[in-house]
Amino acid sequence: MTARLSPTAAWWLGTAGAALMMVGSFGAGATRNRGGVLDAFGISFLSYGHGRGLLNIALTAGLVLLVVGWVAAGRFVLADRTEPGVRDRFEFAKASLWSATAPLLLAAPLMSRDVYSYLMQGAMVRDGFDPYSEGAAINPGPYLLEVSHDWRNTTTPYGPLHLWIGNGVTSFVGDNVMAGIICYKFISLAGFATIAWAVPRIARRLGGDPALALWLGVANPVMLVHMVGGMHNESVMVGLVSLGLVACLSRRFLLGTVLIGVAVSLKATAAVTLPFVVWMALHCYAPEGTRLTRRVGVFMAAGFAVVSASVATVAAVTLASGTSWGWLAEISGNSKVVNPLSGATLAAEAITPFLQLFDEEFPYNTVLGVTRTIGSVLMLAGLVAVWWLFRQNERRNVMGMALAYMVAFVFNAVTLPWYFASSVSVAGTFTPARWLTRLTVGLSVIVALAFSGSGNHHFYNVAWMLPALIAGWCAAAYVLPRSKTPSPARA
Repeated sequence: MTARLSPTAAWWLGTAGAALMMVGSFGAGATRNRGGVLDAFGISFLSYGHGRGLLNIALTAGLVLLVVGWVAAGRFVLADRTEPGVRDRFEFAKASLWSATAPLLLAAPLMSRDVYSYLMQGAMVRDGFDPYSEGAAINPGPYLLEVSHDWRNTTTPYGPLHLWIGNGVTSFVGDNVMAGIICYKFISLAGFATIAWAVPRIARRLGGDPALALWLGVANPVMLVHMVGGMHNESVMVGLVSLGLVACLSRRFLLGTVLIGVAVSLKATAAVTLPFVVWMALHCYAPEGTRLTRRVGVFMAAGFAVVSASVATVAAVTLASGTSWGWLAEISGNSKVVNPLSGATLAAEAITPFLQLFDEEFPYNTVLGVTRTIGSVLMLAGLVAVWWLFRQNERRNVMGMALAYMVAFVFNAVTLPWYFASSVSVAGTFTPARWLTRLTVGLSVIVALAFSGSGNHHFYNVAWMLPALIAGWCAAAYVLPRSKTPSPARA
């Protein structure tokens, strides 16, 4: 039997880790190119040279402690329900979540510079430019100086709600970058808090364990670092989808569909949830055993209602925001990112060296173009297959939704760690099998450790990724030690 840390030790590890990350973020995070907190306090020397190195050590050590604290907390949360009670485990999961969240609220942007692009795109709308047809470089100013060079001539793939929020923020703060970041921090916190409120309720409605759901799906370091620290718009999107699921599981399908439609108007990925709402409505109004003609009629009506309500919602947001439908043509425009989280990229990196045995100058981009095309076809086929195979009941519907998101991300042309929030957030709601919990824990640890504070990844750094892989394996084994007693059968 593996020894386990006390809940108090786990709580302190997570909190101390988040605090160290907060301190390190101001020199080793996705810091500003001009100005910033260190500059304002006259200690900008900490943003370069040995000072930056020390803060990078603090940030990295903090990330490791945050992960260790989360894993240690999981061992307690997943303990037998007779030691201690479910309520005690849920309250502990909640305390661990918010104690680790609090320091990150004060942190500089972490693991990504996307928040600067959000501000830039909002300022473009404010100043009369169209982010769907023009790149950020067309509107010089303080925000442009902070946007990554890769994205200065790129259009945005995000929906009208994203631009509406950005327009509101930049209209409120003007060109004050720091004030804009603070606004987005509060927006991200609102989305994250919504996820934390909704996920345990989804679990209860599915007959699951709210403590497990909160720990695995919300207190997860991937969620904390990228939703709160990185301030990605997935925080609001996943929050809206989570609220929509709570509504649908409470038989309020129109409200749920509208909420998910609003999420789609922020980021199109949320649409993956909508087909599963059709199954939920079918189970509600024509459960198994109902005559076939009624089931077919309800299915068709539910499908029509879900499509109509979601399209009408997106149209309403588009009209109210004063933007256009141009984002639909830009959804696949983010093709510059290359990392092995995308199955298409992973396949291209495996195939290209083999082809270069016969032709040393065989272009990598040619292979990548083919694997991305194949990936798109496999994604579509996989989404349809998952939707059909997970139709039986509400628990299976939510399980299928989580898997559908993973299918989309594995076969997508570009995948980044915060994309997984859509799937991870509900991973514990349906009482996953032990092997699936272990897999989620292991992969979460690996993904959490794979990125540096500035947003660069370590996937091609063997000296870094090998220990991360070992850490993921050990974390999965520690959280759920193998038992000789077989786990109960899953529905």
